[in-house]
Amino acid sequence: MELRTAVSPKDVKYYTTERLREEFLIQNLFVPGEIKLVYSHIDRIITGAAVPVEPLTLTAGDELRAEYFCQRRELGVINIGGPGSITVDGRVYQVGFKEAMYIGMGSKEIVFASEDKNAPAKFYLNSAPAHRTCPTVLIKPEGVAEEGVVIVKDENKVELGSLEDANHRVICKYILPGQVESCQLEMGMTKLEPGSVWNTMPCHTHDRRMEVYLYFEMPEDAFVMHYMGEPTETRHIVMRNEEAVISPSWSIHSGCGSRAYTFIWGMVGENQDFDDMDGVAMKDLM
Repeated sequence: MELRTAVSPKDVKYYTTERLREEFLIQNLFVPGEIKLVYSHIDRIITGAAVPVEPLTLTAGDELRAEYFCQRRELGVINIGGPGSITVDGRVYQVGFKEAMYIGMGSKEIVFASEDKNAPAKFYLNSAPAHRTCPTVLIKPEGVAEEGVVIVKDENKVELGSLEDANHRVICKYILPGQVESCQLEMGMTKLEPGSVWNTMPCHTHDRRMEVYLYFEMPEDAFVMHYMGEPTETRHIVMRNEEAVISPSWSIHSGCGSRAYTFIWGMVGENQDFDDMDGVAMKDLM
């Protein structure tokens, strides 16, 4: 598990491009046959991925000083690859493309597997410290609810923006209050419509929460300019397909791509109010 420390906005304004990328960019997440994890001291979030060619078991590692990964943590997972399964304490959940899971604190054995090792699942992970146990559930954008399965509610599929403003997008909220109970973790996915390239613009900050973005569904020659920093001290990081970026609570988090793309957002922190944002006027960006 890679460890990264917290950083001050007073320091970040003097960072070089290389230093920015070193602190905030997460590359090479999806490695066949491996679980990759990055532990950030910013709200103690863990970002990672599992690409099981053969079954992979999630363990705590020495860094957590825990008997098992979810001893004091909750976990959100979204599959952006081939069909696969996640076994939690003996119960098997089939997790398809763009389906998700919330795994509650206290879950001891978590095993990732793929249906086809030649087209493996790509499980993207966000994990946060937890103080109580919430139910483990499979989350599907469409389908029929049953025991252990939650279907994303219509009100949590939100269409925003316009093609005229190059930000026409659909937000699918997977883990948030009123749909999937968690201690602090929230996760969802935003897909830009063809011809749109901007996300989260007009931008905002939220001092009560931090966020991690994973950009994907981009061809090899495409990229996203991810904008970060204080609103009057903006910086950018060039990001490629299936790379993630850490966004501290004091930073804006917005991207503009060379073409349309999809991104997964994960938030942890003080509260779970999705609309608790401090908006930044376009004229105030510098």
